[in-house]
Amino acid sequence: MSQVEKKAGLLRRTSSSKKPLKEKVVLMYDEIFAKEDPAKNNPRFWDELFLMKVNLEYLESKLESVDGEEVQRIQDNINSLFHHCVQALGEEHQIKVVNALQTLCALFRGVHQKNKSASGFDIINMLMGFDKAEQRMKDLMERLDSLLCGDGSESLKSLCLKLLLCLVTVTDNISQNTILEYVMINSIFEAILQILSDVSSRGQHGYDAVVLLALLVNYRKYESVNPYIVKLSIVDDEPTLDGMGMVVHQALTEYNRQYKDKEEENQGGFFSTLTSMVGSMFIADADEKLSVQTNEAILLALYEAVHLNRNFITVLAQSHPEIDIAATPITPTPTTPTTPLGTTPPSLDMMSNPELPLDPNLQTSNLLITFLKYASIVMQDTKDEHRLNSARLCLIILTCIAEDQYADAFLHDDNMNFRVNLHRMPMRHRKKAVDKNIPSRPLVCAVLDLMVEFIVTHMMKDFPMDLYLRCVQIIHKLLCYQKKCRIRLHYTWRELWSALINLLKFLLSNETTLLAKHNIFHLALLVVNLFNMFITYGDTFLPTSNSYDELYYEIVRMHQVFDNLYCMVLRVSTNTGQWKEAASKVTHALVNVRAIINHFNPKIESYAATNHISQLSEEQVLEVVRSNYDTLTLKLQDGLDQFERYSEQPKEAAFFKELVRSISLNVRKNVSLNTLSQDVLLKEFSTIS
Repeated sequence: MSQVEKKAGLLRRTSSSKKPLKEKVVLMYDEIFAKEDPAKNNPRFWDELFLMKVNLEYLESKLESVDGEEVQRIQDNINSLFHHCVQALGEEHQIKVVNALQTLCALFRGVHQKNKSASGFDIINMLMGFDKAEQRMKDLMERLDSLLCGDGSESLKSLCLKLLLCLVTVTDNISQNTILEYVMINSIFEAILQILSDVSSRGQHGYDAVVLLALLVNYRKYESVNPYIVKLSIVDDEPTLDGMGMVVHQALTEYNRQYKDKEEENQGGFFSTLTSMVGSMFIADADEKLSVQTNEAILLALYEAVHLNRNFITVLAQSHPEIDIAATPITPTPTTPTTPLGTTPPSLDMMSNPELPLDPNLQTSNLLITFLKYASIVMQDTKDEHRLNSARLCLIILTCIAEDQYADAFLHDDNMNFRVNLHRMPMRHRKKAVDKNIPSRPLVCAVLDLMVEFIVTHMMKDFPMDLYLRCVQIIHKLLCYQKKCRIRLHYTWRELWSALINLLKFLLSNETTLLAKHNIFHLALLVVNLFNMFITYGDTFLPTSNSYDELYYEIVRMHQVFDNLYCMVLRVSTNTGQWKEAASKVTHALVNVRAIINHFNPKIESYAATNHISQLSEEQVLEVVRSNYDTLTLKLQDGLDQFERYSEQPKEAAFFKELVRSISLNVRKNVSLNTLSQDVLLKEFSTIS
């Protein structure tokens, strides 16, 4: 059957001389699109309409086909349809409520599709009449609120949320959707919270509720007072915050599991055997298969919760047994182009089953651990803009966490140790880490591991400067907390120092290429100042005096990198050019590093000459370092333990605007016609009293 025939609601084929019969509902739609009032000759027109199964496709296409003059002609009928849809939401017959919800969805989408260039006021006028819009939307929001908060059908609640998601995402730019002004005035915030606080409703509707909230928070957030932002920032109800955290946790856990399954699939079988036989020529292809699309909607929800609500920070740390989702029965969600891996909500079995059978061998987990694992996956591959943005959002969330005093307290808590298996990018020059060898440590160690991993694995031609700046700043904020609270963290600091020195080496080797796009001196300054933090305050937060000795050993051992950096910044700062001032700051920052090198190098050479040793061991160099601290003079540098706190506006505003646009398009695509299918609903309401 052709598409046109489908839209027309063809019932059966007839001979070519006869016109095909149309469904009753299609004939009724045609009456609405005629000039006359459809209820004029049939007073029961609207009652009958909402008893008919909706033909969404036909109604939307009809709305899209209406031109400017016709709009004026049929506007009263469209207004009347909208009005009767809202009225039908209060009906006892649930079939009518279902049909009214679906018709409203078609109205919102069809009118916006047709009038993309029209102003929000024109669209409001066409849908409900501008003079009556306030009352119509008040009635609509009140009825949706009642349906969401009532004891009625779960399918109806699901359909209400789908309608709201449809309404919120009809425009590419959410802030240009003028109808949302009425959603701001007639808030459904409490209804969303009620869904999240109840275990049963959260299991079925939590994902849609959290995504809806994340989108509503981003409506004109910089232009006016958004009540959803205000209300989200002051929520202190524990079950509600826990519910929100559980929805985010389960969505990220599901993504992590799917990624792990894909990874194991690619490592096994013929492919793995072939790769081991012929070397690593196929590694790039294997990795590409693992580059799955991320779930930015749920990530945005996590960001808004962490950024706006200080009480939510406690949710990040709440321990619960680590869920092995693979052990629970799950109906797999097909991954199609419109529902890429990670963008679909977790299966209902998992969401509605908070008390899963527990394995005594499973360790406890929490939302932060799940997020760190998720971040370690999405931060591996930043080659395209989409993945770059996902990694950026992960780092922004970590920035907010690193600045929060309570978050820092539990990150560094010695009594809260976890074994966190981060995903590591396959690299030819290193062996794959064995998960069982990972020690149980405070969570800050996993955050530092993630930062080190990123630094080591992204030194490439298309250099992600923004991500590197964020990584180094996160490390700095954690060090500031350790220095302030005198926390001696048992961490493999050498790995961090080595990664930072290699980063400086990379910047030097690629100076010309990188300077064409980036201010590399700003990053170099941040890296050098991390070393200055260790040099100046390391005795207050490094775990042992031996760690402090090892810091000096690393600086002296890699002195050539620092010498070359000094030569480069001196050269740039003594010439006139755009980087003169930026390079000059690095020159001044290197004063103590150079003092250490210039002090210890002659002593080491003298020791080697006196003892007739051509190659000193590490222990011998450390001995020289320890015995020559007394004569070393360093300058006290101000402001090393100060940092600029994160602020979304104005620096990040453009990023979030584009991110929300991308999420909105994705949500619109996934609230598709088949998700509004009536089959399940009609079975549920097959008996009408």
